Amino acid sequence: MTDTDTTPVLAAVDLVAGYIPEVDILRGCTGHVGKGELVGVIGPNGAGKSTLIKAMFGLVPVRSGRVMLGEKDITALPAHALVSEGLGYVPQNDNVFPSLTVEENLEMGIYLRPKEFRTRYAAVSDLFPLVSDRRSQKCGSLSGGERQVVAMGRALMTDPTVLFLDEPSAGLSPMMQDTVFESVRTINQSGVSILMVEQNASKCLEIAHRGYVLDQGRNAYEGTGEELLNDPKVIELYLGTLAKI
Repeated sequence: MTDTDTTPVLAAVDLVAGYIPEVDILRGCTGHVGKGELVGVIGPNGAGKSTLIKAMFGLVPVRSGRVMLGEKDITALPAHALVSEGLGYVPQNDNVFPSLTVEENLEMGIYLRPKEFRTRYAAVSDLFPLVSDRRSQKCGSLSGGERQVVAMGRALMTDPTVLFLDEPSAGLSPMMQDTVFESVRTINQSGVSILMVEQNASKCLEIAHRGYVLDQGRNAYEGTGEELLNDPKVIELYLGTLAKI
């Protein structure tokens, strides 16, 4: 791990949010991402992990609390406006257009700024040669791990400051999971701050600078990735059932 500037570029403050009126999934979550940080969010099913990043990205209504991008309150902004603010988001499911080629998928990532396509495509290709090597291949014919790389590459086309990743290893083979986690590390090392929700708790914490453990919509534990990996309570309560070694 490299040292990072922990000045928050993005923060959630006491978030209460949910999908159905009067049913709160998040019940006071607080956390932040520093400049250049890779922050992991783990916890049991139903803990509110995906809801957290969806609420921060304007996809789930926030009932109380705040989402701050630097000094700016972005709580009420819709998702499409947050892209212009420098945020990117890769959903867990249906995150590529299978009938389009790899290049066409990346074009969709920056369709409102077509003049920037060549420059951004070159930058993403430098990170992930796959998007250049397979540029004419339909995404529906790619493996799950390859599709995940394309989805992350498309999100990077807008040159985001912060990238949200929702369960990037879900449904992948162990080998493909390793490829995706290496891709996440590559994105972070290029200077993009990342907030990643992940079911593979051990792998997530191995590459994360810091981590949060959510349980029943609240923060249960937080610390560096290494601290959480070696915390006896976290191991007993979460890693034993969440780890996929």
